[in-house]
Amino acid sequence: MTFSVFWTETAQRDLSALADHIYQESPQNARNIFLTIRERAENLNRFPERGRVVPELADIGLFTYRELIIERWRLIYKINKDHVFVTALFDSRQNMEDILFQRLIRK
Repeated sequence: MTFSVFWTETAQRDLSALADHIYQESPQNARNIFLTIRERAENLNRFPERGRVVPELADIGLFTYRELIIERWRLIYKINKDHVFVTALFDSRQNMEDILFQRLIRK
């Protein structure tokens, strides 16, 4: 079975912000990281369950979100039938609870 991979607006903004930040120091590195993350996300079309359940969310009983660790970034996604939705991307050194709180407050 092949899954379709979609990026939410939030995840697209996360990836753009990451690439913009890295671009300030190294345009080539920014391009490489951008392409690596996009490629790894697209590879979820064949084996989306290979990512682990997000531990912080599992602790509160939410098992629908999974993640891939790509270098030092966490790509958060969920599987829905034959679709994979990339929902967020952030630096693994950041606190997941803080990020979720900030995003919920902004809405």
